[in-house]
Amino acid sequence: MAELQQKQHEIEGKTYRIEGLSCANCARIFEDNVKNIEGVTDARINFGASKIYVEGEVSVTEIEKAGAFENLKIRDEKEKRVERVPFWKQKDNWKVYASALILLISLLLSVEYGELHIIPSIGFFIVIAVGGYSLFLTGLKNLSKLTFDMNTLMTIAIIGAAIIGEWQEGAIVVILFAISEALERYSMDKARRSIELLMNLAPNEALIRRGNQEMIIPVDEVELHDLMVVKPGQKVAMDGIVKKGHSSLNQAAITGESIPVPKSIGDEVFAGTLNEEGLLEIEVTKRVEDTTLAKIIQLVEDAQAEKAPSQAFVDKFAKYYTPAIMAVAFLIMIVPPLLFDGDWSTWVYQGLAALVVGCPCALVISTPVAVVTAIGNAARNGVLIKGGIHLEEAGRLEVIAFDKTGTLTEGKPVVKDLITFDMDEKEALTIAAAIEKGSGHPLASAIIEKAKQVNLDIDAINCADVQSITGKGISAVINQQRYYVGSPGLFKEMKTDLVTNEINARITGLQAEGKTVMALATEQNIMLLIAVADHVRESASLAIERLHKAGIKKTVMLTGDNKRTAEAVAKQVGVKDVCAELLPEEKLSFMKDLRKEYGHVAMIGDGVNDAPALAAASVGVAMGGAGTDTALETADIALMADDLDKLPYTIQLSRKALKIIKENIIFSLGIKALALILVIPGWLTLWIAIFADMGATLIVTLNSLRLLRVKGK
Repeated sequence: MAELQQKQHEIEGKTYRIEGLSCANCARIFEDNVKNIEGVTDARINFGASKIYVEGEVSVTEIEKAGAFENLKIRDEKEKRVERVPFWKQKDNWKVYASALILLISLLLSVEYGELHIIPSIGFFIVIAVGGYSLFLTGLKNLSKLTFDMNTLMTIAIIGAAIIGEWQEGAIVVILFAISEALERYSMDKARRSIELLMNLAPNEALIRRGNQEMIIPVDEVELHDLMVVKPGQKVAMDGIVKKGHSSLNQAAITGESIPVPKSIGDEVFAGTLNEEGLLEIEVTKRVEDTTLAKIIQLVEDAQAEKAPSQAFVDKFAKYYTPAIMAVAFLIMIVPPLLFDGDWSTWVYQGLAALVVGCPCALVISTPVAVVTAIGNAARNGVLIKGGIHLEEAGRLEVIAFDKTGTLTEGKPVVKDLITFDMDEKEALTIAAAIEKGSGHPLASAIIEKAKQVNLDIDAINCADVQSITGKGISAVINQQRYYVGSPGLFKEMKTDLVTNEINARITGLQAEGKTVMALATEQNIMLLIAVADHVRESASLAIERLHKAGIKKTVMLTGDNKRTAEAVAKQVGVKDVCAELLPEEKLSFMKDLRKEYGHVAMIGDGVNDAPALAAASVGVAMGGAGTDTALETADIALMADDLDKLPYTIQLSRKALKIIKENIIFSLGIKALALILVIPGWLTLWIAIFADMGATLIVTLNSLRLLRVKGK
């Protein structure tokens, strides 16, 4: 039995990191190769994150052998990353430099002696042999399996060129291909670097105090409730709670904001943040694999594996494109000589050039490289986008709906006014706070906090039969008398004459000031009015203005608060439409109506109370993701900082990403169409064909890298 359990453990899935993966088409071939390894039951590649998940019994050597056609290197996901070698010093590039030098000398010799002379021809042959050695090995192996990728097509084209005597053309094509491959590797590495930087933010070791002994140990060995000591200038290695000390922490790694945040006893701190001032003693609350930073990295890498809608179209198109071009190339070779007495050498050459155009590399990479770059840039700026589908959807948004409390306001309401009717103020406040003690609503917290400030003993009151009235209030029995705490609407429903003209006038006046009013009452009388104010976020007004400038047609506030208070807040921040006094199910219904009318609608809230509306929106955006796992899990996009500043940036980035994806697809298809048109007058050459393919691949990659320039501010 033990052996069987051991066997099952051995064949569980494992994730490996891949070094050298730059071609989306090659990624698919590599995945298929790994699946064909004996003992492997499944394999799934994540091109964006450069990772592969493998199920079954397999060694790293066997996986590397499956990726030998691209010289891929495999390492364990948890293994420390090897120091990056500068692009110009990478050993894979030495053949490019040597071949380029030999080609230059051979071209000069061909000018002196003529292209067909034996001396430059030997030079061109050396260039083809040295520069194309690994290409030919892979291409011929693929050809034997009838697998047609870029390596196969290039091998056929170069060998064909040599057979018909076009040694110079063949040598130039080898060099152009090698250069473009090297530049493609560099570009993809640059696109992935955002995530690599995140991975390197948290230290690998932590200073831990156990008893009277302090020790520096690897983060993998740190246990929950260990006491971690972080000195000024050091980075926090693990998530935890401050137990001793005061300091300011730079939380840019998590929130994208470099402004230091004060931290003292009881405050939460995150791995990867920088301690700028005082010594802190922190109780570890999460293991290294569960820290907020680790979750962000995992979610971002998973997001990069999610295919955007554009990618689904591209993959389907590419599936039929290459075979179709191969058929066209074959017809170009044989039809003109057979039917129109064309020159075999000329049309075979044209067919070989068309064959090179047949590789869908630029098209296949056009979407994923843009998605990888955009999601990586967003993560570095404190925005977690959970996949290409959400990135594209955010780029199409026309309407954004906001929750009020905690989104447009700070979510920290404070009691501003207490108005009593025939009851002592302290007695009434004590009863209200005692009833609200079991509620987690922010308004309840404000009442309890006010009672604590005036030293009222709310624990002395025994509340029985506590009942929540969804969206309206709460009630409880105290000394055989049922009391209610809730919105004015609750008491108007209970009894029409409970809210007198005098009380109604007071309520209206307070609401006009932007305050939320609650009342304490029995079924006969209202004893206390409690006016609570929640400060509007400083960034809200500017964020709304920037959203409208970015192309958002309509902003809406959805809130359960009363209409006057909601309208006062909306006026301050610049939100155009207000829907107030909504129950949770009414928010959901309203969101569905907005989607029917406008199509692309986002909802932004705290990710907890707004979960149904967030789920119903085209894109659900949660704020304050750094402090809540729920926001990270439920939302399509999470703003890690508890601030609206990042929302306009997210919309701008998404719109630019969508624009670049469209540009890439149109360009990669257009350049190939143009190259094929050149066949008609016989102008298509091998070097034009390689430019049309690898040049296009390089251009769409560089175009996608422009997304790195979109800044968080």
